[in-house]
Amino acid sequence: QVQLVESGGGLVQAGGSLRLSCAASGMIFSIYDMGWYRQAPGKQRELVASITRRGTTNYADSVEGRFTISRENAKNTVYLQMDSLKPDDTAVYYCKATSGLSRDYWGQGTQVTVSS
Repeated sequence: QVQLVESGGGLVQAGGSLRLSCAASGMIFSIYDMGWYRQAPGKQRELVASITRRGTTNYADSVEGRFTISRENAKNTVYLQMDSLKPDDTAVYYCKATSGLSRDYWGQGTQVTVSS
């Protein structure tokens, strides 16, 4: 079955960096658009960044210029490089796979905590 497994979260000081990975299995990864979302306590889940199957990227205004999304189809993996982290970036980060041919899939999430 389809699985998305996030990794790379953790505790980091403000101004630091983290690189999240989302490894996919059980799917033809290259046909899916991929996205990173986050959900902070008491807040709605929001889109952070997305990358289409063709490599077109899109970012939330709050992370533009600090975060970079990329994908490596040969490894069935999408990445989120997060630099200049702020306390407001603290959240559980989820990856999502979207295709017009099937349902959406979500990972289980990875916690990112940025201390001030």
